[in-house]
Amino acid sequence: MYNFRTDLALERRDLYRKAHNIQEEIDGIEAEEESLGEQKEEQINISRVKVTNENGEKAINKPIGNYITIDIKNFKNISQDGIQKTSEIVTNELKKLIQNQIADLDPILVVGLGNIYVTPDALGPKVINEIDITRHLLQYMPEVLEEGTREISAISPGVLGTTGIETLEILKGIVENTKPKLLIVIDALASRSIERISSSIQLADTGIVPGAGVDNTRKEISKNTLGIPVIAIGIPTVVDAATIAADSLTLLIQEVQNNGESNNFLNKLQEEDKYNLIKEVLSPEEYNFIVTPKEIDGLIEKMKDVIARGINFAVN
Repeated sequence: MYNFRTDLALERRDLYRKAHNIQEEIDGIEAEEESLGEQKEEQINISRVKVTNENGEKAINKPIGNYITIDIKNFKNISQDGIQKTSEIVTNELKKLIQNQIADLDPILVVGLGNIYVTPDALGPKVINEIDITRHLLQYMPEVLEEGTREISAISPGVLGTTGIETLEILKGIVENTKPKLLIVIDALASRSIERISSSIQLADTGIVPGAGVDNTRKEISKNTLGIPVIAIGIPTVVDAATIAADSLTLLIQEVQNNGESNNFLNKLQEEDKYNLIKEVLSPEEYNFIVTPKEIDGLIEKMKDVIARGINFAVN
C-alpha cells in the first residue's frame, strides 16, 4: 500500500496514480470535476471521487463511498460574498449526501472534533457554536418553531488528551441516549499540498478516522462503529515539513527550467517523488514538523463561517 500523509481522497488518488504511472483511472475509482466562476481568481473547483469496490479501497486506503473536494482560489482574501457563495456550494453537496442516507425530518447530531485551544485544530468546536440547535426547543417550546423543523443537536466532545475518553466512546453514549439518525462530523485535516491549506473542503459519506493524517490515529467514527450513517466535513489546516520542502523544490525546479537553465539533475529530481526523499532525511532527526500558516486564526474564522452556514441551510 502506498504511504500517504494526507486525509484527502482526491490527493490519495493523484498520488497513487503518479506512484504507479497510471494514465487512466484507477480500477474501483470514478472521478469527475466541475468548475464554477467566470474569473480565474474567483474560481471554485469541485472534484467528486467515488470508491466503488475493494480494488479502489485498497489503492487509496479509503472506504467505499463518495468524497467531494471543494477547492477555493485565493481563500485568504475571500470576500463576504465569496464566503456566502462557497457556503451555498457546501449546502448543495451536503444536502445530496444527507438525502441519500435519511428521511427529510430525521434527527441529526452535529459533532465538532478538535481542540478549541489549538488554533489549527479548533475548526470543529468553533463551527458547533454557530449551529442552529432545535432539539431542546422541539421538546420544551415547539410553538416557537415552524412546522416541519428538523431536530438538530450538537456536541464538541474535546480530545483524548484533555478528557481521557476516546471520542468514539463519548459519541456511542450520546447516540444511544438521543437516538439521532445521522451524524455530521467536522474536523481539521492534513494535506500533501501547501496550496490546499484552509482553501479546500472535503465532504465524505464514509465517516472519519480522527488524527490519521498526522500519525495520531484515533478510533474510527463511522456507521460500522456507531450503527448510523456518518458524514464527515474536513478542511486541511496543516502540512508536514517534508510537504513544504517538496513543494518548494517543485517551484524552484519550474523556475529554473522556465529560465532555460535546466540540466539532467533537475530533470531527474522533477520526475522523482521528492516528498518521500525529504521525509527520509527529516524523520530520523524528528525534524518533520507539522506546520500551519501564520494567518491561521483568520482562515479558521472564515472557514468556520462557510461550514456553519453550509450545514445550517442543508439540514433545514
